[in-house]
Amino acid sequence: MESHVLERMSAAMSEVRIAAEPRTEFGKGGARRTRRAGKVPAVLYGHGKPPRHIALPAHDLLHAFKTDAGTNVLLTLELADGTELALAKDVQRHPIKGSFEHIDLVLVNRGEKVVADIPVQVVGEPHPDTLVDQQVTSIALRADASRLPNAIEVDITGLEPGTAVLARQLALPEGAELDADPDLAVVQCLAKRTVAQQDAELGETTEATEEAGAASASA
Repeated sequence: MESHVLERMSAAMSEVRIAAEPRTEFGKGGARRTRRAGKVPAVLYGHGKPPRHIALPAHDLLHAFKTDAGTNVLLTLELADGTELALAKDVQRHPIKGSFEHIDLVLVNRGEKVVADIPVQVVGEPHPDTLVDQQVTSIALRADASRLPNAIEVDITGLEPGTAVLARQLALPEGAELDADPDLAVVQCLAKRTVAQQDAELGETTEATEEAGAASASA
């Protein structure tokens, strides 16, 4: 990749404090009642501790996840017996409403390395003859739980057709490691086809189809 093409990370991830209360009702009925009360059923696990069933305020959770980091937000859970740091591991949403149905949270410590999918954002304008094909929208990184970047930016300014940005070419935060195939194509730059080329290809396809049909009819 040409030296003037840069990949850079955005600001470090957000941290949000959120109240959590114990959940004593389980199963589908209990989950529905929790959601009707404006809360989201969740399970907190990790570090060899027994899973804890908790409920989180839906409004506060929605606000927390509205950052550039999406669900990669470090949550400080305010529990009855103290606080815990956690990351969202699995977020289930309603297929139509988009509301939170259930969340799995994993316990973390500051300084602990975790694997998380970080959004990839393409910025800049490529060469005018280039069509940009973003192959992946997120990339797996192993990094300090409290220092995950909100996103990795890929600057495609001036890139020409035939150029590809690979995962190993991404500039990562200090202390972070790639947890994906280093040869994974993140962005590919293709040549734009002109209208004339498209019309010519369409004409060739139509002609070939007609010839095949005529040959079949005369057989």
